[in-house]
Amino acid sequence: MLVWVVITSVALAGVLWGEKRRDLRLVWIFKPLASAAFIAAAVSCGALDSSYGRAVLVAQALSWLGDVFLIRNDKRRWFLLGLVSFLLGHVGYLVAFVMRGVSPTWTASAALAMLCAGFFVLRWLMPNIQGAMKRPVVAYVFVISCMVALAAGTLAARGNPVILIAAGLFYISDLTVARHRFVKAGLINRLVGLPLYYAAQLLFAWTVAAGA
Repeated sequence: MLVWVVITSVALAGVLWGEKRRDLRLVWIFKPLASAAFIAAAVSCGALDSSYGRAVLVAQALSWLGDVFLIRNDKRRWFLLGLVSFLLGHVGYLVAFVMRGVSPTWTASAALAMLCAGFFVLRWLMPNIQGAMKRPVVAYVFVISCMVALAAGTLAARGNPVILIAAGLFYISDLTVARHRFVKAGLINRLVGLPLYYAAQLLFAWTVAAGA
């Protein structure tokens, strides 16, 4: 897996350099590569050999699509396609966690906490969202909240805190995407969000090898 971690990291540096220079050519080269590398990391860890691993692989493939669509997130159509792809990717992680096994009590408790957090996230975002985008954003916040809750549930049922850490990093990275699109665009969103996102995906890939 180390090889793919290195490739992801180098490609991520290329993405951030392209974002800094506002050079979409660099982003088009390096972002699909960085995302393909975390998929390769999951495969190298044995993702094809378990139901959990295959579900993670599907989630990561959908994330790869979302990454490509969000290269042009200045366009509403591409942003919406990216949002839908990532929403389905999070659903893939939901399925993976359920397959792995979850504690209903811990999941319900975490879901309550995450839905409260989601309420405040929506209060922050909604004044800046126009018309038809509101429903997809509400649905997305709901799904990512459930993803984190189920990560807590599977931690309680079968251990491995890395899954919850990865889910939390993914959640925070999604907030930086929302901030960039709806609140205040800026390079800082990329500098914070993209490393968190790729770290999350690599951690999810590692959990496949960790006997999940």
